[in-house]
Amino acid sequence: MDEEPKNEALDTSHDLDTVVLFSSSKRDAEMQAIAIHSILEANGIPSVVMGDSVIPVLAFEVRVARADLEEARRVLTEAEAAGPAAADEAEAASEEKNT
Repeated sequence: MDEEPKNEALDTSHDLDTVVLFSSSKRDAEMQAIAIHSILEANGIPSVVMGDSVIPVLAFEVRVARADLEEARRVLTEAEAAGPAAADEAEAASEEKNT
């Protein structure tokens, strides 16, 4: 009794193609990529981290949908301007919300 799949319209635009927002092969690239990924996800912007910590000479990348690129750049610029203190405050607020 298999149901036939619904014939939903596929989004064939390139808005969902992923584009590189961040790329680095520096020693701390993995930590930077994870931090950027966390900031984006906290702001509702889906992202993916690409890289291999087993082969550290390869670059780590953070990719977002093309449609989200400008918003992702804006969010990262604001996070950089706010500095580490703002990140600590946001983390504390998040922990309070989850308890």
